[in-house]
Order: sequence, then structure tokens, then C-alpha cells
Amino acid sequence: MKRKIRNIAAIFIVVATVALFIWYFLKHPEYWQELRQVSPWTIVWVILLNFVMIGVLVLIGSVCIQMCRKRLGVRENFLLTSYSSIANFFGPLQSGPGVRAAYLKTKHQVRLRDYTLATLIALGLFAFWSALFLLIGTRPWWQTFGALLFVAGASYFVIRLFLKRDKKPSESQFHLSGKLLAQLILFTFLQVCVTVGWYYVELKAVNPDIHFSQAMSYAGAANFSLFVSITPDGVGIREAFLLFSQNIHHVSTQDIVSANLIDRAAYMIFLGLLFLIVLAMHGREYLNVRKLKKQSLDSRAQEHPRTKHQSSAEVGEQ
Repeated sequence: MKRKIRNIAAIFIVVATVALFIWYFLKHPEYWQELRQVSPWTIVWVILLNFVMIGVLVLIGSVCIQMCRKRLGVRENFLLTSYSSIANFFGPLQSGPGVRAAYLKTKHQVRLRDYTLATLIALGLFAFWSALFLLIGTRPWWQTFGALLFVAGASYFVIRLFLKRDKKPSESQFHLSGKLLAQLILFTFLQVCVTVGWYYVELKAVNPDIHFSQAMSYAGAANFSLFVSITPDGVGIREAFLLFSQNIHHVSTQDIVSANLIDRAAYMIFLGLLFLIVLAMHGREYLNVRKLKKQSLDSRAQEHPRTKHQSSAEVGEQ
């Protein structure tokens, strides 16, 4: 029942958001004219930054898997990250980690709770850095410090609660070393930095007067929307977070709408390119398998006449 209500709510939000976009541009046609003047290089830069993000997510995924005492090859890790990124776009909430957890449990016997714990730590760090970027550029230091304490405390509480509900802690293979934690802190920081980069490119394209500090706050607000998103890529949810936090980042409604249109368009192109890369990698693997099978059959075919000749010779000798 809850899942049905969630699906209905997701559909309603998507339809309402599309309708609001259409209404907004019908009422303000000058915004559409401005958007059409955006340089194609803006789209190219955003797509390139999304590929950089995939690289960062591969690093984060590698650390999380090592916390479960397992390792993945670079190719397998890239494919898994790519699939989960596509699932994260079309699925509700953070669907990507669920896809990775299911794969790792089935293919590599990674305990589900171990990987979930590693993911919670990564998400907690992502929330911490997002809170820092949300407030540090525009709010007093004491507000920023207080928010960071709150986020850190909330993350710690959630992780402790998750650990207490583990009914079979003796089966856990989870291992958190100082080295792995340091790597995760660094990679999640890079993750948030990349989001700041592409939002800055988008905002600068629609309003040259945007400051970098505004893009930092803007990115922080947009990142928090991912935690409650029930629509593909947070359609409608992200926009709501950005509108509610306007007093922090001071980006106008016009710029938010225009920048998000650029973001959605660029991300759809990026996902299409990513999907083609994944297909190409699978196609190459398939061709290699066929080549090996053909070589094996040719080898057997060459051996078969020789065996037959030897058998005939033996019969003749008898």
C-alpha cells in the first residue's frame, strides 16, 4: 500500500513539475529566448563533469567494497557504477546503492548489512560536506558550525541505530581502517566539489553575475534533495529545495528554472553516452568470447583429422 502511494505521489510530482515548467515559460517567453542562446559548450562541460563524477563514484564504491573485505576490478567497478547511476536516475530515492548491494551480495557474497553500513558512512560524509558548502559561503561561521555538528550527530545516530539492529553481528566482515576512512572523506569531498563545478557552469551560463559562493550554497541545497527524492533524478524535489533555500544562495527563480533545464538536458545526453559505453564494453566482451570459442573449435577441427588418420594407421598395422 505504501509503495502504491509513493508511486502515485512520484507520478503526480513529475506531472506537476512538467506542467509548472510549461506554465512558467508560457508566462515568461523571454526566459526561453535567453535559454536558446546558451552556448553548446556549456552542455559539453556539464557532460564532461558528469563523467568526472562517475570516476569519483568508482573510487567511493571501491572504498566501500574494501570495507566489506572484498575487491572489484576497475572494469567491473565501472560497469556496476554506471548501471547504478542509471538506476539512480530512473528509480526513487537512492536506488543506486540498492542495485550495487544486490549485485555484490549475489556475485561476491558481500553481506548486505556490511555494505549498507559502508554506504551509510559515505552518505553521512556526503551530507556533512554538502552542509558545509550550503552555508560556508553565505552564512555566519557559528551557523555553519552548528549545522555541521547537527549533520554529524544525525549521521552518527543513524549509524549507531543501524548497528544496534544487527541480529547477527558475529557474521559481519566489516572493517573500517583509518586509511579507508581518510580515503572516503577525501573522495566524498571531491564528489561535492564536482557538483559545485557543474552547477557553477550552468548558473554562469544563464546569469554571468553569479558568484562562486552562490554556486557552493546552491550545490549544497541541491545535494540534500537527493535524500528525499521520490522522482527520477529528483525532478520537482530538487527545484523545491532550491526555491526554499533562496534566502541562503540568493539565486533567482528565473535562474533556477533555466539552470535546471540545462542540467536535465545535459544529464539525459550523458546517460545516453554512458549507456552506449556500457553496451560497447559488453559487446567487446561478447566478441572476445566468440573469438575464443571459434579458436577452440578450429583447434579441435585440426586435431580431429589427425586422430582419425592415426586410428586408420593402427587398424592397418593390425
